[in-house]
Amino acid sequence: MKALIIVLNKTEYLEDLLTLLIEHNVKGATILDSQGMASSIVNNDITDIPLFGSLKALLRDRHPYNKTIFTVIENQEKLYKVVQAIQNLLKDEKKPDRGFIFSVPVGEIFC
Repeated sequence: MKALIIVLNKTEYLEDLLTLLIEHNVKGATILDSQGMASSIVNNDITDIPLFGSLKALLRDRHPYNKTIFTVIENQEKLYKVVQAIQNLLKDEKKPDRGFIFSVPVGEIFC
C-alpha cells in the first residue's frame, strides 16, 4: 500500500484530477488548502529572511495557494496508472510550477 500525495499548484485542474481518480477507482481522497514556503515568505512580508527585491517581485502572486490531495492506493500497478494519468492531465503545462507528486509506503491503516 502507498500513500499518494499530490501538491497541485494549478488549482484549476482540481475537478479534472478528482474525476481522474474516480475513473481509476480510487475510493477516497483528502483535499487540503495549502501554501508553499516561498509563497508564505513573500506574500506575508516576512522580513527576517533575506530575499532579493527582484526575486521577491518574481514570486509575488505566483500561485499563492495550492491544493494538497492525498489518498491510499492498494497496489503498485494501480499507483503507476494513476500517476501516469495525472502526468498526462498536466502535460500541457510546460511550466515546472504546476505541482508535484510523490508516494510513501503505508504500513497499516487504523480506524
